[in-house]
Order: sequence, then C-alpha cells, then structure tokens
Amino acid sequence: MNIYIKTYGCQMNERDSDAAAAMLAADGHTIVDSEDQADLILLNTCSVRDQAERKAIGKLGILKRLKEEHPHVLFGIMGCMAQRCGEELLKAVPHLNFVVGTDRIHELPEIVASLPAPRKIAATGHDNLNDVDGIDAHLRRSFSDFITIMRGCNRYCSYCIVPYVRGRERSRSPESILEEARKLAEAGVKEIMLLGQNVAAYGIDGIHFPDTVSPFADLLEKLAEIDGIRRIRFTSPHPAFFNTRLIDAIAKTPKVCKSVHLPLQSGSDRILKAMNRPYTAEQYLHIVDSLKEKCGEIAFSTDIIVGFPGETDADFEATRAVLKRVAYDNAFIFKYSPRKGTKAAEQMADDVPQSVKEERNRILLEDLAECSERANLPFVGRTIEVLAEGVSKRNAARWCGRSDLNKLVVFEPDGQIRPGDLVPVRIDHATAMTLFGKLVR
Repeated sequence: MNIYIKTYGCQMNERDSDAAAAMLAADGHTIVDSEDQADLILLNTCSVRDQAERKAIGKLGILKRLKEEHPHVLFGIMGCMAQRCGEELLKAVPHLNFVVGTDRIHELPEIVASLPAPRKIAATGHDNLNDVDGIDAHLRRSFSDFITIMRGCNRYCSYCIVPYVRGRERSRSPESILEEARKLAEAGVKEIMLLGQNVAAYGIDGIHFPDTVSPFADLLEKLAEIDGIRRIRFTSPHPAFFNTRLIDAIAKTPKVCKSVHLPLQSGSDRILKAMNRPYTAEQYLHIVDSLKEKCGEIAFSTDIIVGFPGETDADFEATRAVLKRVAYDNAFIFKYSPRKGTKAAEQMADDVPQSVKEERNRILLEDLAECSERANLPFVGRTIEVLAEGVSKRNAARWCGRSDLNKLVVFEPDGQIRPGDLVPVRIDHATAMTLFGKLVR
C-alpha cells in the first residue's frame, strides 16, 4: 500500500511521523511524497493551538472531495487531535477509516493491515514507553535526527492541553536511548535533538531531586561519549527543573550546544501564577544569568503568550522587560486562545480584546527583532563552525547551516562540501535572523 503522511505541529509530531513511516515501511508498505500517489492518507495532528486544529479540519474537508473522486483512498488521523477527539472524529467524518492516539502509533501496522475494514477504529490510551516497539524506528536518514526521551507532562499549566493529550510523564530507559543514539551515529548522524514535553524532568517521575542531582544531566553526559555524535540539542525544558547540576552539565559538556530554549510564557509573576507556572521572573532570570556566567557565550530562545486572561498593561510591560533583559536570539510569540478542557478556558474569562492581543504581539516582535540583530552583529568578522545542511531555500547558489548557538548561517559553498560537514565560515554580514559568510579552507 502507498501511504502519504502529512504532519502538523511540533518536532515531537515530526518524530512520531518518522517512526510511523519506518514501522509501516518495515511492514512492506511504501511511503510516498504526494497525496496523488497514496492509497492511504494519514494526518498527524496537533491540538496545542486552535489554529493547528483548524488546519487539520480544513484538510479533512478537502480530503472528502478527494474521496469522492477516488473512492478507494483510505484516511486516518493520528496525534494530539486524534487523542483529544477520538470517537467524535469517527462519528463526525464519514470518510475517516481510523483514529490513532499519541501513544498508540506502534499499532499502526496492525491497523493498516486490517484495511479496508468495514469498521472504524479508535486506538487511544497511554502506554509504558519502555514496552512499546517501534518508538526508536527511523526512516529518514540525515546528518541530524530526533530522539524521543520521554512523553507526557505533569505540569498542568492552566492554558495547556498537552497533559490531556500526551498523558503523564513517562521516561524511556537510558539504555534504550543510548542504543538508539549509537545506531544513528553508525548511520552517519552527527547531531541529535532530544525531545520531550519537559526534557529537564527526564527520569524524575514527579520527584524533585536535590540541586546536585539531574538524571537528564547524566543522560547528556553519557550521550556525549558516543563516537560520531558531534552535537546534542534538546527541547523543551521547564524552568522549574533547571538546577545547578544541569547547568553545569550544559556548560562543561562540549558536545551539548550552547543554545537553550527556555520557555518564559510571561514576565509577570501574577500572570505566571495564574498560568500555574511555578517560578517567578526573578527565578527565571537567575537561571539565565547562571547559564551565561558558566557557559560564557550562549543563545536563548523562548515561548511567550500575550493576552492571557487578566493580563494588564503592567503585566505586558513586565514581559517586555524580561525579553529585553535576556536579549533572546529567537522567540515564539503566541496570542492566547482558549483550549477546551484546560483550567484557563473553563474558569477564566478571555477578557483581553483581540485588538490588544494583536498590538502586544506586534510590539514584542519588534522588540525581538532589535534583540536578535544586536546579538548577531558581533559575529561579523568572526569565523565560526557551521553544520552544513544543504542548498539555501532562498538562493540556490548558496548553502545554509547552523552554528553551535543555533544561528542560521548562509554561505558560499565549494565543490567539496557535503551535507553534515562541519565547516568554518567567516561571517561578513548579519541581519536579525541570519548570518552570511564564506567558507574558510
């Protein structure tokens, strides 16, 4: 069977799609690049933001017309929206053949083998990760790849649907993660990205360890010992789980990239409390300062929500102050939208006008652009190591890649360079988003 997989949402979904594709390919199916080639179209969906769900729903409407034109084509949905809506989707979408939740992708080969069945299938529920076959399966082969180290979240931030669709925190064994990393290294992977809803809580299982203990730090150091792996990245950590042990591991382990995604959400202590984020702006900045002090050169990115229920002008200005104080290299800024089933949606009035949300979003984007440009300008005249990715999407005559600090670098190639090469690039120009330079041989 020819199978096309369309992915919405985060890097975790990208990783799940790759694992699903690998398992289905191992079962004798062919993964294709186009809907037109497919006997089965599988949508991997996201529920974190309303917009992501609307995209998937819109796609289902388009696929209904495709079903009318090609009756033999089958349809399935996996991911967070599948987990959240389950049976409701099967009832609402007549041309849908099956729904697979976030932790049941290992059942896909069996489900697909049963098609075309006269019945609809809804596979949801959460499994013990160490008992699930196929979670370490990879189909795409590249110099950079993802490794899922844990799933779920115990934090229950008041705006967030993730704990409801991804379940409670469950960590994989370090042995299984290390073995997956070794196999990737043997296949030519040079950079790994560790994934989880709260990677800094890896191995903790709800227990807050002393400041000198961090299973995640232990994992980073063990992964760094694997020959062939040159860079280690991770996302997303929760600030509440950053302690001295983890900060030291990031600073002292050369293979761990000195670029940290540290979600802020708000710079107002009052709003953080309403969000159920168990830290203050001062505590957050202490983490940032500690990382800057111990790492020397380090880049930060973050997530920020504007227009959360009850957010005043003063609350917003507190967020602006933190953004400027940290001087983020990048940030993902979102306008608050209620997610059904969360505490914020059920118990708090969405009382910030949309026009105010739009204006605050615009202001933060302008602040961010200023910070990013100031962070990039000092690189002009420097030579930095870049992991080459391939031809630039905007200029076929140039290549692009990323530095240890996750800076996007565009440069002129030579005839010897290959994707995955670590190459020195001298920077001669910088913008807020990109460094430009030339290879140094």
